[in-house]
Amino acid sequence: MCRPQDLIPRTHAPAKSTSPVVLATLNAGATCLGRTVMDEMAYSVNGENKHYGTPTNPCVPDRVPGGSSSGSAVAVAGKLVDFSLGTDTGGSVRVPAAYCGIFGFRPSHGIISTEKVIPLAESSDTVGLFARDLQTLMQAGQVLLQLPPETRNQPTRISIPRDCFETLGLPTDKIYQIMNASSEKVYRSQLIDNEDLDGYIYKNVPSMQKFISNYQGKEGTLPALAVISHAMRLIQRWEFKANHEEWINTTKPNLGPGIKERIYEALTANYDDLDICIAIKAELKSALGNLLENYGLLAIPTVPGPPPKLLMDSTVLENFRAKAFSLLSIAGMTGFCQINIPLGMHNNLPVSISLLAKHGSDMFLLNVAQELCATLREQASIAWGSAS
Repeated sequence: MCRPQDLIPRTHAPAKSTSPVVLATLNAGATCLGRTVMDEMAYSVNGENKHYGTPTNPCVPDRVPGGSSSGSAVAVAGKLVDFSLGTDTGGSVRVPAAYCGIFGFRPSHGIISTEKVIPLAESSDTVGLFARDLQTLMQAGQVLLQLPPETRNQPTRISIPRDCFETLGLPTDKIYQIMNASSEKVYRSQLIDNEDLDGYIYKNVPSMQKFISNYQGKEGTLPALAVISHAMRLIQRWEFKANHEEWINTTKPNLGPGIKERIYEALTANYDDLDICIAIKAELKSALGNLLENYGLLAIPTVPGPPPKLLMDSTVLENFRAKAFSLLSIAGMTGFCQINIPLGMHNNLPVSISLLAKHGSDMFLLNVAQELCATLREQASIAWGSAS
């Protein structure tokens, strides 16, 4: 069987042009230092690669770096580069950013060009950014977003749903309290809303009724968010199959564990419910748009816990993945922009939080992240009783 590095040259002609995203950064003065390792076909959030090795997480070397843009995150976290590019469909920038303790930005869907990027699932594919500091992230973001500088609008609502932190996040690390205290200190308490997100979605996304009973009563699960995750993954599988089935069946690539099973599932899944899942996606975008309006924020854990250990048992890892996608699917299904903000280390593990804003509010989100970041880290240090 062919080595992975032989497959693409055998089935694809050499590129004749460069991605507009890469060109934009080069034209703005960036220097390209190289390509990075990632999960095969961008179809994982672990960052492991059986062919080229798994990039070492500089933050916690015995744990996965997160994927699929693992090498890009590791290059930034390891101080090899100032910033890097990655792709994010289901979480492939946000997860490695959280696991490696750096900033990760998923832009609004369609705002940054994906031309010349091999698609995974184009209705959710984005090109995102990693950086160790917000100033660098902002600088690179302004180049790629190609949006005029925005007047610094103040948030009109800060939604910090208790259920996302207490059920899917890390209550022992007090991230919920850290976000509330920081928002009150920087803005004002009247803006803060702690309404459960799962109940709001359940009431405002009627098409999910067909699936909701499958997840009700499961410990550690938010049923409505679990349905959103289910819908996102079915849509992404369908688009992946449309994009890659012919190439996979023709070349029969030697895929690594986890990836092989995921791709087989995409190629053989039942897609009778696809239309319902697409309806859920449209209803969710409308519902959360109404919740946040033009200048609202949604704060959630980026991931439901610290990065999994390398070679973790697949059953335990699958439970973790299910919780993670309940959080990650919010941006994946709405196309909203999201930024991972690292809060530092606690118990020698990286901790972070995410902020989301309505589609097209990318500069607003980056500006708010700048205003909140220092206070978030200060409150984290107070909550944990030591420097973060």
